[in-house]
Amino acid sequence: MDHPGNPPMALDPNGTAAFDLALQVERFYAALMQASAAGSNSEPGLGGKLLYAGELDADGRALVVAANIAGAASLGATAEQAAQKQAVRDGVADFLVTSLDEALRILKNEIRKRQPVAVCVAASPQAVERKMLERGVLPDLLRPGAAAAPEYAAFLSRGARQIQFSSLKENPALLAWSVAAAPAQWLPKLDAIALDCLAPEQEAARRWLRLAPRYLGRLAQGLRLLRCKDQTAQKFLQQVRDQVEHGKIGVSVQIRLTTPAHTKQHLFSPPTR
Repeated sequence: MDHPGNPPMALDPNGTAAFDLALQVERFYAALMQASAAGSNSEPGLGGKLLYAGELDADGRALVVAANIAGAASLGATAEQAAQKQAVRDGVADFLVTSLDEALRILKNEIRKRQPVAVCVAASPQAVERKMLERGVLPDLLRPGAAAAPEYAAFLSRGARQIQFSSLKENPALLAWSVAAAPAQWLPKLDAIALDCLAPEQEAARRWLRLAPRYLGRLAQGLRLLRCKDQTAQKFLQQVRDQVEHGKIGVSVQIRLTTPAHTKQHLFSPPTR
């Protein structure tokens, strides 16, 4: 049964902070994948590339998560002990090290294997950047806004690229979905439906669906999000409705669809017996 409007089931079991984080990560991911498409890789993804995320503030943490999903190796820095602990606790940073030399040993190995890895140096970004320039370490990519940061001018002049936020015109619909119970059982089934609704050439979106749950982890547990074309969103809604009504999905599913024109919520509930 479809109950449009404002159904009682909470869309995001972890609160609006989780939704906002997932949305922020998705925005960075789209920017990174746009940079991937502009490069020489034959397949989408940033394997073998180094992203310098700078300060591991809220934007920096979201960017590092997005880089993991996109396949890049990333380097961040913070002198704040609370931020260091949070990055490790939330699974944002794979390694917390005390020097750039330690970070480079890890990064070089994973970049060679074209594997994603996130390393945080427990030092101020300014100190890390000075060491990077002294050592001739040139990141491939820099966070948005880097062009306005004078400390990044040397990186940009030597060939580093600043990622740019992508336009939403091509994929104007934003889907977010959650379930009333047993997310570990039912969310993968909904993810499979979403994958089935995407065209084969929509590789960046397919990668997001496959890998975002792993790297977002407990930060946005129980929530899925996908930016897509309106036709894809409508197809997803219809398929979920059909599967819930026919008992193939045995739990209530809430889906929020946001477009430039409106936001609408749908609650699909299994038939009562």
